[in-house]
Amino acid sequence: MTSSMTRRVVASSVAGACFFAASALAQAQTIELKVSHYLPPNHTFQKELVRWGEELTAQSNGRLKLNIFPASQLGPVNRQFDLARNGVVDIAVGLHGATPGRYPTTELVSLPYVHPKAGDNSAVTSKRLSELAPEYLAAEHNGLKILWMAVTNPLMFHTANKQIKTVADFKGLRIRYAGEQFAQIIPALGAVPLPVPPAETQDGLAKGIIDGATFPYEATMSFDLGTVVKYSLEPGVSTATFAVVMNPGKFASLPDDLKQLIEKTTGPGRAEQFGKAFDESEKHGRDYMVAKKVTITTLAGNDLADVQKALAPIVEKAITKLESEGKPGKKFLDAYQR
Repeated sequence: MTSSMTRRVVASSVAGACFFAASALAQAQTIELKVSHYLPPNHTFQKELVRWGEELTAQSNGRLKLNIFPASQLGPVNRQFDLARNGVVDIAVGLHGATPGRYPTTELVSLPYVHPKAGDNSAVTSKRLSELAPEYLAAEHNGLKILWMAVTNPLMFHTANKQIKTVADFKGLRIRYAGEQFAQIIPALGAVPLPVPPAETQDGLAKGIIDGATFPYEATMSFDLGTVVKYSLEPGVSTATFAVVMNPGKFASLPDDLKQLIEKTTGPGRAEQFGKAFDESEKHGRDYMVAKKVTITTLAGNDLADVQKALAPIVEKAITKLESEGKPGKKFLDAYQR
């Protein structure tokens, strides 16, 4: 072999070694995903995102980590989806009710007394909505990759000074709400809907700006509403929906094995697991309200029937509107409630 050939062989070997070394280094580098949400650090979402992040780190041997920013540090509640869509963050937790009308098919889940036959607890509803998301909800979440959906336990009315026992007691009350459905539910009961950000609800109740608010029990604990609320009304009327979403470009940029890891640890199974944690938080939230001496009233019999009758037209109206726009509102809702 000539000396020039020897040099070429050596150079080729060195280049090959450098290539494989670079590939190995790329595989070994830690990738940190920026995650944003608007909920407080004591909320179930924060705890479950931390748990998910620990799983990702352990199963990737330290190569994938989540850097979580709670409490609207990176943007308000109504901007969370856009933060991920525009690549400001890699993953975000968005509340559909914070942008009324933008996700109309998803919002059907928040219609009064709508839930799957298996139950209205979050483990059931979150899993079912996540199962249906690829077929029915991906289009209206354009520019986002849905990792999983979450549905709260039904939201109840919590009031500062007036106990609600009948439909007539709603008249004139100023009620904090989120979401297109509650914007219709509240006036249908004779009250006045006011859009107040979740984090400002306690202050609004304390100052008398609003008379009440709609939240599941777990959120009353997260936002410490037991200090300003005197009455809660059961059963819950309507749910709120969330989506944990990822920037598609960021997902596409990940090594194949990390893409597979994210796919494996999200979806309906994750939604059900998250829902179980939501359900447990709901129990703790109710206990918190009881400990704060909040009076819990349960509507039953004719009083409950009166509320259901007042709200029934909202369901038909919402489905008719979507169908008139060429969207499969009835088909989706039937599938959800099956």
